[in-house]
Formats: sequence, C-alpha cells, structure tokens
Amino acid sequence: MANSEGSREILQACLVLGLLALINVVRCDNYPDFQSRRSLIGETIFDVTKFGAKGDGITDDAMAIIKAWRAACTTVGAAKVLIPRGDFVAGEVVMAGPCTAQKPITIEIQGNLLAYDDMSVYTRGAWIMIEKVDGLVVTGGGTINGRGKEVWQYFTKGSPPLPVSLILQSVQNVKMYNLNLVDSMGFHSKVTDSTNVAISNMKITAPGKSPNTDGCHMSSSRNINITDTVIGTGDDCISIGHGNYNILVARVTCGPGHGLSIGSLGKRPNETSMKGVTITNCTLVGTTNGARIKTYHASPQIEASSIYFQDIVMDRVKNPIIIDQHYDSKRKREPSKVKISDVHFRNIRGTSISAVSISLNCSSTFPCQGIELSNIDLQPIAPIGPLRSSCSNARFFVTGKINPTAPASCV
Repeated sequence: MANSEGSREILQACLVLGLLALINVVRCDNYPDFQSRRSLIGETIFDVTKFGAKGDGITDDAMAIIKAWRAACTTVGAAKVLIPRGDFVAGEVVMAGPCTAQKPITIEIQGNLLAYDDMSVYTRGAWIMIEKVDGLVVTGGGTINGRGKEVWQYFTKGSPPLPVSLILQSVQNVKMYNLNLVDSMGFHSKVTDSTNVAISNMKITAPGKSPNTDGCHMSSSRNINITDTVIGTGDDCISIGHGNYNILVARVTCGPGHGLSIGSLGKRPNETSMKGVTITNCTLVGTTNGARIKTYHASPQIEASSIYFQDIVMDRVKNPIIIDQHYDSKRKREPSKVKISDVHFRNIRGTSISAVSISLNCSSTFPCQGIELSNIDLQPIAPIGPLRSSCSNARFFVTGKINPTAPASCV
C-alpha cells in the first residue's frame, strides 16, 4: 500500500513538472492576451484578429495588421502574420523592418484585404508598404482589392498618382506567390531599391480602361523574377523602369493592357542606366502594344542595354514590336538621350491589328545600336491588309525569316 501511494506521488510530481515545462516553452508570460500561438512546425502565428482586427468589411483594421506585424517582426524564432478568411478593410499599412525574427517571416493572406475609401489616409503613395525587410514570404491565396472603381474618376493626366496597392521597397530575399491583386487605385504592385525578389503564380486584374493600373513596376532593383503570372489591366502589364539589373519575366500572360514594356525611361533627371532584361515565353492577348521600349524626349543621358524579347506569342496585338523614343515630343523638342543598344527580338509570332507591326523609332541624338530581328512571323487581322515595318535612326541586323519584311536601312 505504501509503495502504491509513493508511486502516485511520483506520478503527480512528474505531471506537475511536465506542465511547468510546457508553460515555460509556450512563454505565455510574454503574450498574456494569447495574441499568438504556435503552429505544428514551430513558428509563432500572429493572427490579426487577436490584435483587434474585425474582418467585417466595415471597420478599418489597419492598426491591428500593423500591430501583428510589429509583434512578428520583433519576436525571436520563426513567425507568421496571418490574415484569415474574412473581409478586412484597411487604410495605409506600413510593415517596416529590420526584423529580429528568424528568416523568412511569412505573411499569409487567406481572406480579402479591401482598401479604405478615405483617400486622405494614404500619405506615402502606397496602400500597403513593406520596407527594409530581409527574408520574407507573402502568400496565402487571398485577394488584395484596391477598390479603384471608387476613385479612378478623380484621376486626370498630370495629377499626382493614386496609391499603389503593394510596394516592396528596400527589401531583399523575398518570395511572393499565389495571391490575387484586383482593381488597384494606382499601380497594382511596385518593386523598388530591392534585391533578390521572386514573384510567381499571381493573378492581377483590372478593367482595360482603368487609368495607370500597371500590373507590376520595377525600378532601381536587381535580380527580380516574375514568372507564371496572369495580368490584365488598364496600363502596362509589366513596366521595367530605370536602374534595374538582371530582370527575368517568363511565362506571363498579358491582356488587356499596354504590353510588356521597358520604360518609360528618361522622364526624371535623376534616373540611372538599366541593363540585363529577359522577357521570354510570354503571351499577349488584345494589348495596345506588345514587346515595347519607350523613352522620353529631353531625357538625362542614360543607357538601356542587353534586352531580350524572345519566344513570344502575339494574339490580336497592336504594335507587336515597337521602340518609341519620342514620348512627350509635343511639349519637349529636344530628342531623347537614352542610348538603346544590344536589343534582341527573337522567335516572335502571332497576329497584328496594326499595319505597321515592327516599328523602330529611335533617337536622332543617340541612334539605337545592335538591334536584332530574328525569326519573326506576324500575320494581319483583316481588313488592315499586308503588314509592314518602319525604321528611324536605328542600326539593326536580321537573322532567320522575317515577316513582315524588315525595314530598309534607316541611319
């Protein structure tokens, strides 16, 4: 009997010690309101609803999202910010680093994020800004809805740009995939001053007549990949601006929209040169431009080089292949000083709705150099008649078969 009682006492003591150890591991003392929890893989989950988010489609949940981010960013160990299913309205949200959490932090958007309808809350040109973070995954299958239909009517040419739905600024080692971006006020997404960013399996949509709703714009960044993505907007599906290096765009479907564009380049005096862009295995459907390079008149003297448009299908596209160095020429007479060189248009086929399907319209100050036209087969959509090409101030060479016939020498 004594041995039995002794065994019970030992068992009870072991249970108490085990419970104390469990409490110590969970560290409830750090989170008295149980605002975070551990997942099965050991990461701490920071659910925005535990920080006050309502997800009712009415309440501004921006501060709750920011609080959840701050808690995740400043923790130790693996961390995930969770936006669960629901309709989360939010004004301006800034998620800033640097962070102490184990890399990468995850932002998992399962529900719908809806932009707040009071434009006065957006003070930095962005709805959602992620900045100064090294190591991040943004995913979840949810939707980021800019509700642009409520504000596009206020956008006029020359007015300040409307807020970008999502900006990645001064970040590195970021993966963003499996999300929907819908009806941005301004651009849908922007990557700037960043390194090693991979964007894939996204769906970005807005009406074809929505103003300035580029799918993704990049500037002053390097090692950026955009792959396996569907984009249809009212402006460029992808626009690659100044200061970029080593950019890959692959397996992107574009349309409606203004095409896959290098530029615009040279609009601002502090812009820098860009080099190394490959746009490959893409399909454009019903766009107003196809493979395009565009620069402004009266630009700073910068360069754009080592650019490859290859293995591209055009379906009822206007201006399938175009270099246009005469942006804003009505207001500024001085030619563009952007030097374009080492550009390759290879294996491009499909249909054109414009009679001039290849247009190389370069700068008289710095004519284009080393432009390759290789294995191009474009067919007209009736009733425009036979296709033709045009050229001004460009040194180009032809390899393989070309339809329409390449332009005559034009330098």
